[in-house]
Amino acid sequence: MGVSGSGKTTVGKVLAKKMRLPFYDGDDYHSKENLDKMKSGLPLNDIDRAGWLKSLNEVAKTAFSDEGAIFACSALKENYRETLRSGINGPVHFVFLEGQPKLIKKRMRERSHFMPPQLLESQFESLEVPAYALKISIEESPVEIVNKIISHMNQLEFGVAGIGVMGRSISRNLATKGFRLALFNRNVPGKEEKVAATLIDKHSELRDSVGFEDLKAFVNSLQKPRKILLMVDAGAAVDAMIDQLTPHLKAGDIVIDGGNSFYRDTQKRTLSLAKKGIYFMGCGISGGESGALIGPAIMPGGDKKAYEKVESFLVHIAARDERGMACCAYVGPAGSGHFVKMVHNGIEYAEMQLIAEIYEIMRFGKGMDPDQIARVFEKWNEGYNSSYLLEITAAILKVKEKGKWIVDLILDNAGSKGTGSWTAEEAIQSGLPYTLVHAALNARFLSSQKTMRQKLERRYKSSICPIGKLSNDTLAEAFYMARIINHHQGFSLIRYASEKNDWQINLEVLAGVWTNGCIIRSSLMGQCRMVFEKTASLPEEKHIKKTLHQYHPKLLTVVSKAIKAGLDIPCLSASANYFNGITNGQANANIIQAQRDYFGAHTFRWKNDPEGANIHYPWI
Repeated sequence: MGVSGSGKTTVGKVLAKKMRLPFYDGDDYHSKENLDKMKSGLPLNDIDRAGWLKSLNEVAKTAFSDEGAIFACSALKENYRETLRSGINGPVHFVFLEGQPKLIKKRMRERSHFMPPQLLESQFESLEVPAYALKISIEESPVEIVNKIISHMNQLEFGVAGIGVMGRSISRNLATKGFRLALFNRNVPGKEEKVAATLIDKHSELRDSVGFEDLKAFVNSLQKPRKILLMVDAGAAVDAMIDQLTPHLKAGDIVIDGGNSFYRDTQKRTLSLAKKGIYFMGCGISGGESGALIGPAIMPGGDKKAYEKVESFLVHIAARDERGMACCAYVGPAGSGHFVKMVHNGIEYAEMQLIAEIYEIMRFGKGMDPDQIARVFEKWNEGYNSSYLLEITAAILKVKEKGKWIVDLILDNAGSKGTGSWTAEEAIQSGLPYTLVHAALNARFLSSQKTMRQKLERRYKSSICPIGKLSNDTLAEAFYMARIINHHQGFSLIRYASEKNDWQINLEVLAGVWTNGCIIRSSLMGQCRMVFEKTASLPEEKHIKKTLHQYHPKLLTVVSKAIKAGLDIPCLSASANYFNGITNGQANANIIQAQRDYFGAHTFRWKNDPEGANIHYPWI
């Protein structure tokens, strides 16, 4: 690629001959109208080029389905390049032949071509240089340029360090898209030996990848700037890997943390590596083992220039939404990618707990067995409550082992890995109510006290009441309203952090990323995206407002009946209390303020003068 006169055709033919690949010259696919227009000295516009680019793309899709091909095309703008590589199942590499206008104009005068030299200025005006392209000066000879291209192509394109569960799946995903990988895993005698090499031998799609146990050799095998994805446990393991990598990296190299790191740690690592000229990115990846393999949701944050260099890799492996767009989008500066992944997991915590509470009401309040509940969940999953989590819960409930439901054999003690707690702590520090995450966390903490729960059950359960009549439709509506509250609280925390840190996170785009690939994908998330096209707050949107008004009585009915029946429903209760609170113009905090002032002289303000001076009242 490059402006007219940069030598694309000359270099392309030499490269194609040396690589034994077919060569296609973009000039051969221009319409007669385009050629006539350029011959007359008029530059082409976007409309003129649209049909030409689509024609080249059709040829490219056929050529790339075989062994590949070499194309010479100006590809001046990013949207032109998007058209050229659209629908191609595999990597497309761009080589930008760059040169000074004076030299290129001289060459144009010395050649016979339909493009007159006076149009060169318009090409430079349109040129958008891609950060991800290999850039080579046209002052070198065609042979030297070709040798540089081949040398670059012979090196591995992308590195993955850490071949655990997620690392394996991500690597296989990248390989199926045609990327040649360097895979590194540490060597622990008797425990972790030849992990990368074993993975490559096991999966045919990794045949062009190379496994390493030596970190220096791993780094040196990669194209520059090096692009390395870390798939190791959050915390000390990330810092240890960075410390080991850094001596082998050069300025301009890019390290991406694809784990669930705390966003403040990501910010510190970004600043530390930036002093050495190395880019560090925090990249949230959601979808679990299967999602990582077939297409996760990806949330990269960091320097925009670094993202542009790795964008094609991340976009290729991401899931696709219903509009055909990749579920991957640049989130914002350092820390923002891991922040939104943290909140994603907070929403996930509450969604899981809400489903567990609905299950508890159906199982122990209404006396339904897991098969019956599964059928209800499957029906719900065809409507407005559809979600990945509901889908897998229905599947789980139908599984039996030796005639017994698996769910009845699993210990009722839920774990927590950190991201849920981080979300709750961040909400507290921000002064924002994220009541559902707190409730979900407390439910997990309470579940760990199994012995105490069993002891107290024998003493107190005799006082519960029957749940009475409660339809599944009412449960569905209460569940949906609680889910809206959960999503509202999560997105509110993201919006607050974005404004505070000047991240400029686009909630519409983020919700779009979360419509597929990730754990919290759902029809509700699709609606969130549409809401954020118009407003930044879910409860203020017309359709959501109507839904909340309609379903509020159903949520209150479910909560009151379930609590009277002695069922533990912290997230459903939290959602009802939150909605009661945000729709109550007169809160009870005036009592709190009076108490604080009485015992500690903390002061308060008068209701009729909310912006006035703080008052300490002489209570005694």
